[in-house]
Amino acid sequence: MTGAPERPPSDLIWSLSGKTMGTAWSVRLVPPPGAAQGDFATAIEEELARIVAVFSPWEVDSEICRFNAAPAGTWALSDDFWALLTQALDLADDVNGAVDPSLGALIDLWGFGPPGPRSVLLPLPSDEEIEAARAVSGWQKLRLHREAQAAIQIGGMKLDFSGIAKGHAVDRVSDRLSALGATSHLVEIGGELKGRGVKPDAQPWWVEIEAVAGSPAPRTVAALLDLAMATSGDGRRAFTHGGRLYSHTLDGATGRPVDNGLAQVTVFDASAMRADALATALTVLGPIEGPELAEALGLAAHFTERTPDGLIERMTPAFAAMLDDA
Repeated sequence: MTGAPERPPSDLIWSLSGKTMGTAWSVRLVPPPGAAQGDFATAIEEELARIVAVFSPWEVDSEICRFNAAPAGTWALSDDFWALLTQALDLADDVNGAVDPSLGALIDLWGFGPPGPRSVLLPLPSDEEIEAARAVSGWQKLRLHREAQAAIQIGGMKLDFSGIAKGHAVDRVSDRLSALGATSHLVEIGGELKGRGVKPDAQPWWVEIEAVAGSPAPRTVAALLDLAMATSGDGRRAFTHGGRLYSHTLDGATGRPVDNGLAQVTVFDASAMRADALATALTVLGPIEGPELAEALGLAAHFTERTPDGLIERMTPAFAAMLDDA
């Protein structure tokens, strides 16, 4: 950004909150003159409801559920579905499948999808079950009919955008707020955040970077000035079996939860969707390949790894530069 940030449209800050996608959302915004707080709350809820109607695998009438339940064939997609699916597949190609929108069958198998958690009385998924789910998973198996804006269902493939859905929703809500004149705001959905503009006192929207339990690192805050932040970690959704923790982040290459020592990855990007996707991808890639890719892409990223000697933290040069500028 060059020059001073644009002055907010008023001296007020409104705080709104609610529930969506099985988690909480919150918004802080500087309203334009003459605005009604209820209109903004309604607009946010409408935007989130549209996203859920398209992308939620928990809503049986959603577009994604209809595709997942469809027999083999070519199925036309809405503009919203098509746009996010093509972006997700481009990202999958960029990171060799480390983030993959086609892993729904594996997500369900491991108890992180709509069917619900696996019973504690059941054993872990067998090799045969995992291979059966992998047979209908994988971004390279999903073919598109671009002229028809359609995707080809191979039969049994289940799409799941959980690796990017919250970030996508943050971007959508942020765009909606800006369109309504609230050009200075902070949006948070389930831990994924995006800030635009500055507050009336000309300060940016400061947010705390979530720390892994037991980390000796000092409290760290970041300024989200036209910037998004997303975090992926094993402490958010996981289950324990036989004394071992199984994370909700799956590696499509193995069909199993990641087990590479990474406890948490935080990524900054102008797009919350990209930050969300890349945090997932870097988690899957692990403590060696993840930082290498992040640095090659010029990402501002922070890694926390569990080791026998305790927690180790790493950061990319772009992340370190943000600290230097603080």
